[in-house]
Amino acid sequence: MMTWKTTPVPPGLRGVDANCTISALSASALFSHGYRYAIRYLPRVTAKPSDLTASEVMTLLSAGLGVMAVQHVESAYSWTPTADKGSVYGQVAAREALRCGFVAGCTVWLDLEGVTPKTPAQVVIDYCNDWYDAVASAGFQPGMYVGWHCGLNASDLYSKVRFTRYWSAYNLDADEYPARRGVCMQQHARAASDIPATVDFEFDVNTTQRDALGCLPNMLARA
Repeated sequence: MMTWKTTPVPPGLRGVDANCTISALSASALFSHGYRYAIRYLPRVTAKPSDLTASEVMTLLSAGLGVMAVQHVESAYSWTPTADKGSVYGQVAAREALRCGFVAGCTVWLDLEGVTPKTPAQVVIDYCNDWYDAVASAGFQPGMYVGWHCGLNASDLYSKVRFTRYWSAYNLDADEYPARRGVCMQQHARAASDIPATVDFEFDVNTTQRDALGCLPNMLARA
């Protein structure tokens, strides 16, 4: 019987994020290509066929990959957060992470991007903090993916929300990172050399690092 644990992702480790189910063959190919973790999607309200399941988690772990989860954003182009949405979406993220077999301390990521321009920063802050509370209360480590039009500036990200783990989008400028802290994981645009020959789905490449305050994300791994 496979035993699972939570472990910090070492600095410099490469992984992928993908919005599709990763088969055992693809997981093995990714591992052979040097990847050591996969970040997969949890539903925001209703599960999609491509969302992460407990079965896929077992497949990824069996191939030697650690696993983290990120929740679908409402829209990558324009949407308005509210505190109520933060609470509801956070509860769903926590419930689905538990259903997939994640254990206490694993990082579950909020995808913050596409916020409607001119949305008051306090509205975004309330959304983030209510999402954080819902996920943290289930025992997980909340993290934030900071993307295009996240609705918060560098100072807000550092001092106004409760998060301590940040993951930057591939197109995020350094002055958009959380002030003083920075990020503990960076997404990169994929190059041809990053793609294993037998993998035919879209994915992004990510690399972990200690942020300026020494923090790393945590992944689910085989004990």
